[in-house]
Amino acid sequence: MDDVSFDIAAAPYGACQTLQRELGVSSAVAQVLVRRGLSAPDDAVAFLDADERHDAGLFAGIDVAVDLILEHASAGSRIIVHGDYDADGVCSTAILLRTLRGLGADVGWFLPGRREDGYGVSAATVTRLAGDGAALLITADCGITAVEEVALARSLGLDVVVTDHHQPRADGRLPDAPIVHPLVCGYPCVDLCAAGVAYKLAGALLEAVGEDPAQADRDLDIVALATVADCVPLRGENRRLVREGLAALRQTTREGLRALLRVTKTDPGDIDEQTIGFRLAPRINAAGRLQRADAGVELLLTDDPERAEQIATELDGINADRRHVETRILFEAQAQVARLGEQPAYVLAGEGWHPGVVGIVASRIVEQTHRPAVLIALDGHSGTGSGRSIPGFDLLAGLDACAGLLLRHGGHRAAAGCTIDAAQVDAFREAFVAHAAAVLGPEDLVHRQRVDAIVGGGDLGLPLAEDLLRLAPFGQDNPRPVLLVPAGRLSDPRSMGEGKHLRCTLTSGGARAAVVAFGRTSLPADATTPLDVACTLEINRWNGKEEPRVLLKAAADPQPSAIRFAARPEGVLEAALAEYAAFAAPAEDAQPIAIARVPVAAASHPGAAATIAMLVASRERVLVVAACEERRARQLAAVVGGFDICAWHQLARAPHLAAQYEHLVVLDPPLLGHERALLARPDARWTTHQVWDEPELRFARDVLEHDYTVDGGARALFAAVRAAPGAPLDEHLRGPADAPRTATQAGRQLRLLADLGLAAVDQEAGTVRLLPATPLALDRAPAYRLCEARLHEGRAWLNRAIPAAA
Repeated sequence: MDDVSFDIAAAPYGACQTLQRELGVSSAVAQVLVRRGLSAPDDAVAFLDADERHDAGLFAGIDVAVDLILEHASAGSRIIVHGDYDADGVCSTAILLRTLRGLGADVGWFLPGRREDGYGVSAATVTRLAGDGAALLITADCGITAVEEVALARSLGLDVVVTDHHQPRADGRLPDAPIVHPLVCGYPCVDLCAAGVAYKLAGALLEAVGEDPAQADRDLDIVALATVADCVPLRGENRRLVREGLAALRQTTREGLRALLRVTKTDPGDIDEQTIGFRLAPRINAAGRLQRADAGVELLLTDDPERAEQIATELDGINADRRHVETRILFEAQAQVARLGEQPAYVLAGEGWHPGVVGIVASRIVEQTHRPAVLIALDGHSGTGSGRSIPGFDLLAGLDACAGLLLRHGGHRAAAGCTIDAAQVDAFREAFVAHAAAVLGPEDLVHRQRVDAIVGGGDLGLPLAEDLLRLAPFGQDNPRPVLLVPAGRLSDPRSMGEGKHLRCTLTSGGARAAVVAFGRTSLPADATTPLDVACTLEINRWNGKEEPRVLLKAAADPQPSAIRFAARPEGVLEAALAEYAAFAAPAEDAQPIAIARVPVAAASHPGAAATIAMLVASRERVLVVAACEERRARQLAAVVGGFDICAWHQLARAPHLAAQYEHLVVLDPPLLGHERALLARPDARWTTHQVWDEPELRFARDVLEHDYTVDGGARALFAAVRAAPGAPLDEHLRGPADAPRTATQAGRQLRLLADLGLAAVDQEAGTVRLLPATPLALDRAPAYRLCEARLHEGRAWLNRAIPAAA
């Protein structure tokens, strides 16, 4: 089993039903929407439509930036776009370059090297560019924290426009220059990446010169690439940019991207967010990680197919080198973690580590330890660090708390970077770990797997996979939905991917699904152990075929809450005596009732365990009605809980019980007419969920025969009490280990003994005293006649119902 806890937010059933009805989505998609705060149909429709757009003029001060840029462009001044070395920086640089060239500007670019220049705008770079004759510096994906560097540029005669999306400095100071920044400028979508900002600026520049701002849409393919690659939240306008950008990417005419798709053996029609995240972005990032990112800019701008092929092949080779370097650093980092032992956070450092790769390795360490981690690549007297975090820890705030030990730092809550004097690494480690210990609680350090919907094993098919795509594009703040299959079983493991991964089978509710378990060499448990299985569901396209693919996320022992008996005491003795007292129906109740044909439940429900778990997760009250509450509670207790349970005969005696609940789950069919009538009560205030099928019919028949065939059991109970009159009554009522009684059986057998004058039951004292009486004929005992009548009625109904289910 995995060391994981599942987080399942409440999803009110009514809200889910409303979305299913009004939007025409599946139960699973409705659950996802509600759990992600989109329970209002209008909000859900807006999210699914992904058509949010805002005018670039909503950037406060963008007109000043546009005027300054156009002034330099018309004057023929030398303009330099200063980007960053990751995919977002490369894409935003390419967008601004192509737009400015289209406007006739004299424009070039500069991308810093990780080793030589480090992150962001440096004083050395500003001085060099000013000396080379640049008149305007436009930053892309950097610059918002470069207060001193921008001041230096201004003093050297350089005008500056800052376009960025990173967090400003903690002291609140901003560069003294026109700024285009979604947060700083109050733009409605504060989550734009740098390429999104560049795209908006490009549209504003085009509009200012009288051209159609929609011409900027020609760069939507790389806007989508950057937005996914930079892991910004995919909400609001970002959803539209990525959705439209993916469509543009599938039809791109950009020679560089077409070459990159060929190199990665990607069918353009299959492009999605994962294509960007695992194939395209890593190769564009690779040049900036190991060498210089200029190759990425050239790849996106070239119109020469031959040159595009050369660059794409070069990037593919660099990416392969990056993977080898990453593996080596990961092994060394894992060894340091082992030496340090259990900590609330990790600061790991090594000579010879490549600064362009430590961020990726930091992500791996976080995945493995569920602790924030900063990895530092040491190079002589200095080090370049990159960190990743967990949900409960603000990484940038952690670096801010240790700012006195760092030369520079910046980034986001989840990912950040820094430079440091090598002599300060130990002090930084101590301070960073102490800060983490102060702000993180034990609950923050347990891996918690978010669950978006509860489904049955039979739901894991192509229709649901297609319906889930309505929620795309997936990424930061809109991850691919995680589905929980309660009480599933994993079996038949088969190795794949040179022994690094597994294929296996998930069985749940009689349905089977093929599962891929990446990064696993064994299953969490054997096939006999029920597990709560968290997975994602996607469409696998191969050789022109489409099939559903289930990806295992986590599997853990079920941790159900208690099951409560709604209509009987907990103890066997107390429950048996309660049934003894209640099993004295009026004579008319013993008469057979006309048999009504009740159809077998439709196969559309996800199964009993999944249905119950889904309803319990709504945080609404659930009553499960079974043929035998005691046996069903024992069966379900290991896999699902948090609900009340009663038997049909108990509900028939006290039908008002159902009014206390929002949901009534019909686990087993009601066998008797007066019980079935409960399902058609016109004043019912609950929602009925019928989950029984042929196996439940057969279970109910077994219960019918055991609970209403009382004469043999009564004789055995009489003999046991007579043989050991001093033994506690509850021991007699439980029966022998090889043939235990339920409390219902025991209570009815006591009633038959009392009706026949063979026993006197003292309910208050909880005792049975045998009487020296001559037994009456069985058919004269009211309890016997009642049982016989109900046996007749139940059998007659089953003779019709069970064949219909076969």
